[in-house]
Amino acid sequence: MKIKYFFSILLLWGFACLFVFFTESNVNYTPLQFEIPKGWPAPPNNIFTKNKLTEEGFQLGKKLFYDGRLSKDGEVSCASCHQQFAAFSNYDHDFSHGINNSFTKRNAPALMNLAWMTSFHWDGAINHLEVQPLAPITASNEMGEQLDSVLLKIRKDSSYKRMFKAAFGDTVISSQRMLRALTQFTGNLVSSNSKYDKVKRGEANFTEFEKRGYETFKIYCASCHKEPLFTDNSFRNNGQKLNRLNDIGRAAISNKKEDSLKFKVPSLRNIELSFPYMHDGHLYSLYQVIDFYRNDIDTAQTSLDPSLKRKIILSEKEKKELIWFLSTLTDSTFIKNKRYAPDGK
Repeated sequence: MKIKYFFSILLLWGFACLFVFFTESNVNYTPLQFEIPKGWPAPPNNIFTKNKLTEEGFQLGKKLFYDGRLSKDGEVSCASCHQQFAAFSNYDHDFSHGINNSFTKRNAPALMNLAWMTSFHWDGAINHLEVQPLAPITASNEMGEQLDSVLLKIRKDSSYKRMFKAAFGDTVISSQRMLRALTQFTGNLVSSNSKYDKVKRGEANFTEFEKRGYETFKIYCASCHKEPLFTDNSFRNNGQKLNRLNDIGRAAISNKKEDSLKFKVPSLRNIELSFPYMHDGHLYSLYQVIDFYRNDIDTAQTSLDPSLKRKIILSEKEKKELIWFLSTLTDSTFIKNKRYAPDGK
């Protein structure tokens, strides 16, 4: 009897494998190739190793990214706080807005070149892009929803059934598939065609102002904002005082005193579009940011980054030239790319 039972189980398992094989083999996926820009390093991890990158998955992820039904009130989508014209940042708000016009405790960072990141959020609370959406979807002051409720809503939409089948081979709508589709979209938000990039590729030249600003950048900024990503993905205390929400940054995750007031170093790409600045959005212009580093760093903080123990001394002329250079990091093709827009292909 035991042998018969064993062979019955083996036979059922074989049929299941054949079913999966023939189901997946009959699906006409459109493969996508993740392209690394010329001169860039390879991402530290391949986020698509277990998440086959396809056009169908990308389009499904985009639909989910712009869908307010992922929130409790049906109004707040991922795109509400990550707007394409602002390099997928939260334009003109210091603290991002959630459901019922509630406020979050930080400014939503720009979304780009995420495949090169090893941690996410200002405090690095998330370590993989595929699970990152769980935090905003379920946070009470952001999208305020539960995964089961999200799935119930989108399962009622026949267009989602068609898109999940096209992306994954059948109409099963699960949280894992939803998160993988979102990753296929956000992981492909690559910004690499600014004037700076064109200069590096030999397709353009800096003006004299931009060139001098670049030299200033390399002296004072490049150690943290490392090229070509313009971030080193580290967490640093840049001398800001404790804000009104008593946000201690990385220390709340690590429980280490030495991480007090450390926040992730943001990329400077598209920086002139992604204001307001800093984790709490309290600075509204690049002039204010540079003046902060010139005059307002709190040098008494024990966790202050060593490179900032001395304030950055720049003349007014050097400040303007630095801003001229930072403007060359604006990628107009990225913010106007119709593939990233809700109705674009």
